[in-house]
Amino acid sequence: MADSVLVTGVGGAAGISVVNALLTAGVRVVAVDCDATAAGLPLGHASGVVPPGHDPEFVDAVRDVAVAQGADVIVPTVAEELGALGSRAEDLADSGVAVWVPSQRAVECCSDKALFAATLGETGIATPATGWVASDVAGPWIVKPRYGRGSRDVYACDSAEEVTWALRRVGEPIVQTRLSGREFTVDALVERDGRFAGGVPRWRLETRGGISTKGETFADDRVLIGAAAVLGAVGLRGVACVQGFVTDDDEVVFVECNPRFSGGLPLSLAAGADLVGEYLRAVRGLPVRSSRLGYRPGVRMVRRFCEVFEG
Repeated sequence: MADSVLVTGVGGAAGISVVNALLTAGVRVVAVDCDATAAGLPLGHASGVVPPGHDPEFVDAVRDVAVAQGADVIVPTVAEELGALGSRAEDLADSGVAVWVPSQRAVECCSDKALFAATLGETGIATPATGWVASDVAGPWIVKPRYGRGSRDVYACDSAEEVTWALRRVGEPIVQTRLSGREFTVDALVERDGRFAGGVPRWRLETRGGISTKGETFADDRVLIGAAAVLGAVGLRGVACVQGFVTDDDEVVFVECNPRFSGGLPLSLAAGADLVGEYLRAVRGLPVRSSRLGYRPGVRMVRRFCEVFEG
């Protein structure tokens, strides 16, 4: 593990989760965010405020903080930062700072929900029917932003009239058939050569703002095999959280993939999977040890970051 690690996006649940995992492992943490009031800044041994990921000065600012604080690894936790960091990976390496992010194509496929659904459909992976208006897919429906995050501007609709109403309120919307069943997330890690190194499936028992606040790990080979297929289809390398449903008909269906650590990461870590530690090994060019990614089913998290206990 690196002696000092810079973590971005520490105002979000994913960033705070990574910071806490590193602190528990005894790693010196440099916490940065574009918001000077970000909740995770005081958690780091050192901190800094940087421009947002779309700003042309973002990478240089992050590099300067990393070099000044002696951090030799950057762990980004905001999807919008990945393209900029990936395009400058060689420059960062020349400054003694390592970063490992997915390809721009993989990031785009995960960020564009219409493209994601089309990619899964082309490879035969179960995903909700997706279109642009109610008549494109069977109801009931979900209307959501094509490029959205979390649960913002997501509307559940039971009639075509409700879909029409929702379409007027969502920027660049898509329409999908609404699923019913048990919702899950898989926290996963993929090696540089595309090998699925391991993952932890967990039920999303309660969510707030798109973040899992109550969850429980479980074992289902279909979910892990399916998640590996999803990550292969989009060409993602590194960390990811894959979301889906085990439907009322007992079918495994995948709905989203985020190319970053998840806000529910503490549950996967508590279940025994050292996702952060193995990711850091991979950043530094070392092989991922799949044996370190095993987990215990039946571990439950109640209230984000506050209480984890085994059921």
